[in-house]
Amino acid sequence: MEIKQYQAALEAVLFASGEPVALERLAAALEVDVEDAERLAEDLAQEYRTRAGGLMIVRLDDCYQMCTKRDFAPYIRRAMEIRRNTPLSQAAMEVLAIVAYNQPVTKAVIEQVRGVDCSAVLQGLQQKGLVEEKGRLELPGRPLLYGTTVHFLRCFGVSKLDELPPLPQKEGGEQVEVEEPTLDDMIRENEENEALS
Repeated sequence: MEIKQYQAALEAVLFASGEPVALERLAAALEVDVEDAERLAEDLAQEYRTRAGGLMIVRLDDCYQMCTKRDFAPYIRRAMEIRRNTPLSQAAMEVLAIVAYNQPVTKAVIEQVRGVDCSAVLQGLQQKGLVEEKGRLELPGRPLLYGTTVHFLRCFGVSKLDELPPLPQKEGGEQVEVEEPTLDDMIRENEENEALS
């Protein structure tokens, strides 16, 4: 197959998927190695950036997705009668920032940083597809670990977490860090939760 045919096949796969497609899946579908698939995807994305159309191809971590350009969102919204999503609350933004910068992170750590219960906020972020469960911590009670999603990357306009702005600095120039709970803290919290249930 010629390069243009590979790019056309890649374009068709991305269009038909509607979701981010992992580079490995693209390589398997095109029957090429991952490096060639990445080169084809980057070339196609560059071609979309230079053409005057309403579509673009974005890289989201190790995935590629075909989507519309932001400039055309009002037209799409009107055509599909989609109402603008409610903006995130201050509490949701705080929880999302804690998760994004410290993932994978437990609910206990989030609550330790914020100082209040965050169950409802965390559930709302999961419903919006910005946060998801990433597994369980190997401690008594096996607390859930949370992390951000590909949808989070897309919404915030970054292709990987490294592109997020740096954390604020303390006056002495040290980076503000979240204190991970100790094993004793986790066991104590687990016992308290079991006593309440």
